[in-house]
Amino acid sequence: MKKLLLIAVIFTAMYFKGYAQSEKNTIKINPISALLRTGSIFYEHKLSDQTSAQLGLAYTGMKLSDTKFSGLALTPEFRFYPKQNAINGLYTAAFLRYQDYKVKDDASGAKGSYSSMGGGILLGRQWVYNSAFTLDIFFGPSINSGKVKADDGSAEPEISHGIDGFGLRAGISLGFAF
Repeated sequence: MKKLLLIAVIFTAMYFKGYAQSEKNTIKINPISALLRTGSIFYEHKLSDQTSAQLGLAYTGMKLSDTKFSGLALTPEFRFYPKQNAINGLYTAAFLRYQDYKVKDDASGAKGSYSSMGGGILLGRQWVYNSAFTLDIFFGPSINSGKVKADDGSAEPEISHGIDGFGLRAGISLGFAF
């Protein structure tokens, strides 16, 4: 399976080689999110010379302190590239985020669900190389507001571990442009 995946990645890179000036789309993953037991994938589409739209989907099984989260997050984003070089350059972005997680607090045994809406702004830089390989680095403030609901009507799971309220969204994404 690993060999097949490697062959597919190499074939894709070879296929898109030389198209770096005409790309209108990117598909990327955030390898650092794996440290938090989260997998995320992003699709970006160029709308004009200065703008693009990106959609991110993440699944997590992360554990913060004694609290385990599992579920999905959806992150739509609008990007503005001031130098008219959409998908390849410095950008600012506004994003929204919806999260829907099952939550289990190992310390108290409480189980439930957590759903939230949030958003923020980003400053980032994306490079699209001649090989169509992309590197995207971004950071910025965010805020989330959510609701915890206990499964059995008793104690609610504790979620005060930086997932609700003010935070920082930062990352590095790697992928291909096409």
